[in-house]
Amino acid sequence: MASEQPIIDVPVLRRAAMDFLARREHSFFELQQKLSRKFPEADQEMLEAVLAALRSENLQSDERFVESYVRYRKSRGFGMLHILADLQSRKVGDELISRHLFADDEDWLHIAEELTERRLGDIPVGFGSKAHKKHLRFLQSRGFSPREIRAVLDKRVK
Repeated sequence: MASEQPIIDVPVLRRAAMDFLARREHSFFELQQKLSRKFPEADQEMLEAVLAALRSENLQSDERFVESYVRYRKSRGFGMLHILADLQSRKVGDELISRHLFADDEDWLHIAEELTERRLGDIPVGFGSKAHKKHLRFLQSRGFSPREIRAVLDKRVK
């Protein structure tokens, strides 16, 4: 006798979505992707209905997600360009992003300086040296703008 497929209904989907949201904020798209992967046999219309209900009850909010994500990634030492790309990959609207992520935020330079201090200490580096190029690539990979990178590394050049 073949085993039967478990029945996927609204309470099961809702409970799984609430479990994801209990751990951290998720964008609508992210939550949709996770639920689709967890329940590939689930009806897409039912899934959309569950997510819409969570959104209308303010249990899922892209606004809260963007706010907490920007704060968290800044605290982990990432620059604006990296955070922007992450948010766009999570299909968050440009309007929401522009409300919480600012190119002229003074924090970006401060974060880049802290990263540099942690990685290099008080050691000055020669312009164009291996250490200089390596740290430049590191700051670029973290999403800092050329202006911020230049400002930080200019203080370090011997």
